[in-house]
Amino acid sequence: MASMAALGAIRSPATSSSNASFVSRSRLSTAPRTLSFSASSLSGDHVVSRTITGSRQKERTPLIVSPKAVSDSKNSQTCLEPDVSRSVLGIILGGGAGTRLYPLTKKRAKPAVPLGGNYRLIDIPVSNCLNSNVSKIYVLTQFNSASLNRHISRAYASNMGGYKNEGFVEVLAAQQSPENPNWFQGTADAVRQYLWLFEEHDVLEFLVLAGDHLYRMNYESFIQAHRETAADITVAALPMDEKRAASFGLMKIDDEGRIIEFAEKPKGDQLKALQVDTTILGLDDERAKEMPYIASMGIYVVSKNAMLDLLSKKFPGANDFGSEVIPGATSIGMRVQAYLYDGYWEDIGTIEAFYNANLGITKKPVPDFR
Repeated sequence: MASMAALGAIRSPATSSSNASFVSRSRLSTAPRTLSFSASSLSGDHVVSRTITGSRQKERTPLIVSPKAVSDSKNSQTCLEPDVSRSVLGIILGGGAGTRLYPLTKKRAKPAVPLGGNYRLIDIPVSNCLNSNVSKIYVLTQFNSASLNRHISRAYASNMGGYKNEGFVEVLAAQQSPENPNWFQGTADAVRQYLWLFEEHDVLEFLVLAGDHLYRMNYESFIQAHRETAADITVAALPMDEKRAASFGLMKIDDEGRIIEFAEKPKGDQLKALQVDTTILGLDDERAKEMPYIASMGIYVVSKNAMLDLLSKKFPGANDFGSEVIPGATSIGMRVQAYLYDGYWEDIGTIEAFYNANLGITKKPVPDFR
């Protein structure tokens, strides 16, 4: 459908003949080629074969980054050593019961809710991962996972390429065991319950993502910033004006972009006290004046050793990253860095947001999400 041009071109893993349905990066050359891919339909039961015209990707060139590599505002390409396809593990959090999206979540997990026709919410973070060369991806879910399992098995090949062709997209559902009879109690607890599996991977960082956001982000730049600043945790931050800021969890940073304070939906004087100089993170003076607040996007790069230490030793009872683990890491002196994302972002957690996001994709001549 024409409106899905807003989701970008479709990228196909070179190692697989059955290609996935997902969003591609926008930086493409002009040499055309034809790609075939499969995408499960709205019902999740019928698979359609489609053919589109794509383009060859430009060769990536190295980028010299500054010590304050904390902004995505320039959307630059990076070359990481070691390469992210072998050194980063993607963990997508499927969320809870999705009560705010009911009845869309009556028989499916929130990440399996359709978006723009043939796509699902889960395709957004998975696409961002694959187009950032993060090819090892787990999706954690707890409720109504049958539809999500079906979509992922049909839309993504078993071999997603990456380093030594080790890429994969797999669903991990909550499960009870003799050691842990409880279901996932929150975002951090979900990761903790599968930490035994994640730590087996020979990676440097875990990339923790939400499964119900609509945005396009270059995770390579995000990971590069994490490494350049020698951070234990890097939090993706969204610049905001005062009107929107009161509805989000806000952060305060020092002159190096290091997070020093958190506050959940502050009001009045507490809100004013959380104003920051967003030029530190890459905004120009004019936009920094309009957007003096930064909100957490619920997206994190966490060094592997830091994650193991935080969830197993420092905060073994913490259930949530945003309200417990990240503020706790700051309080014990870990380096928690902010990384500015200055682009389109929408939390599709309510029926209204879902409705507006789908209509936004149809906008002409250029959709908000592009």
